[in-house]
Amino acid sequence: MTVSSTISAADHLEARFLEGLTVSDRAAVLAAASRRRVRANSVVAHQGDPADHLFLIVQGYARHFYITPDGKKIALFWLRHGQIIGGSALLLAPTEYLVGTEMLKDGHLLVWQRRGIRALAARIPRLVDNALSVATDYLAWYLAAHTSLVSQSAEQRVAHVLVTLAHSFGQKVSGGTCVELTNEQLANAANVTPFTTSRIVSSWQRAGVVVKRRGQLVIRSPERLFLVRP
Repeated sequence: MTVSSTISAADHLEARFLEGLTVSDRAAVLAAASRRRVRANSVVAHQGDPADHLFLIVQGYARHFYITPDGKKIALFWLRHGQIIGGSALLLAPTEYLVGTEMLKDGHLLVWQRRGIRALAARIPRLVDNALSVATDYLAWYLAAHTSLVSQSAEQRVAHVLVTLAHSFGQKVSGGTCVELTNEQLANAANVTPFTTSRIVSSWQRAGVVVKRRGQLVIRSPERLFLVRP
């Protein structure tokens, strides 16, 4: 995708951050952004770095992650095109990125410097409202994740994560929906061990519910994921 095609894609992008803007306001916001091509596995925002930029995914998808004090990497929230990264850049007081964000697939981003996007938000209050709406999504995700830890079995958590990712990022293929995901990534997202995830996925394979490929899972019957017991 070239710079010009990135601009065209952004013009038609369905993004919560841009909802409700007039044609002229939307054009002004997009014109203030720079365009950046990003490769898979590259880190867009580093945990602990100053929140100096706001990003919007035009193409590709990404994931928030957190590095614990002992160096463990915890996968958090998956992001698809139309979602923003680094909302902290909109805050009055300078702050840091609370989490890191990495691209999982080659893509393109729109990038605003903190000073520029704050100036636009002061002139276009709807941007702040939209950012707060996005923040509410994160709170809802955290609530769902915390509730699942105390009320769902490991099998239910893994199934829920897989179905959610398939709905958001899956590609329709012959025989089902394909999700680019390793057992380790699935285990991390569901807060279970890789061994437990491998055991669950193997039981799904035996039941014909999923097909395991290298770095991929093809889901044949999402509703049956919750019925199979290892």
